[in-house]
Amino acid sequence: MNQTLQKNNPSANAGRFVPVAALDQASIVEAYRRWAGIYDTAFGGVSSKGRLRAVSLVNRLQGTDVLEVGVGTGLALPHYDRGKRITGIDLSKEMLRKARERTRKDELTHVQALHEMDAEATDFEDGSFDIAVAMFVASVVPNPRRLLAEMRRLVRPGGNILLINHFAAAKGPRWWVERALAPASRALGWHPDFAMDAIFSAEDLARIETEEVPPFGIFTLVRLRV
Repeated sequence: MNQTLQKNNPSANAGRFVPVAALDQASIVEAYRRWAGIYDTAFGGVSSKGRLRAVSLVNRLQGTDVLEVGVGTGLALPHYDRGKRITGIDLSKEMLRKARERTRKDELTHVQALHEMDAEATDFEDGSFDIAVAMFVASVVPNPRRLLAEMRRLVRPGGNILLINHFAAAKGPRWWVERALAPASRALGWHPDFAMDAIFSAEDLARIETEEVPPFGIFTLVRLRV
């Protein structure tokens, strides 16, 4: 697939399995408390192409007010155009501490605020942002549909919701690996068996635009126009 987002084929995702091991907020917070000190080293490399692809799309889109959901340690923050105004939220105070350190060290003046906040129930008013982007977050939250609904609430009409995430394979060897890892979801802090229909309705699946992202297409960039 080329670097242009393609209209999604909803039939390819219909009837897929949903995560078999639910995550709760406490297990997520604990998992990322453990990961905070080594997250950049352990995951920064493998996720870098997807992160940069998502930020590149944010930078090309109209609108200046951007919400990054699950900002983590702030790996994406230096790559936004300085004309964008970035607000980041995360549930992990340990990850946010790293993001704030990065913001100060790199003098990221376009970063407006970094808040400890539940992505499924934020404190922002309706229509506060032009773009909401969630990188590697959809398979982490307890209620993905609630996450998407909250992002939709926060984005102004005509704006965009972007997600970059791993979505489970429909078949083949990767399907078996993802299913085998599923019971370890709590320890990992994310769902290896996360399917698109765990977050998108059938109507959304017919509207989204998708792009496979390296390495090996294991991540997918999704755009939903509001």
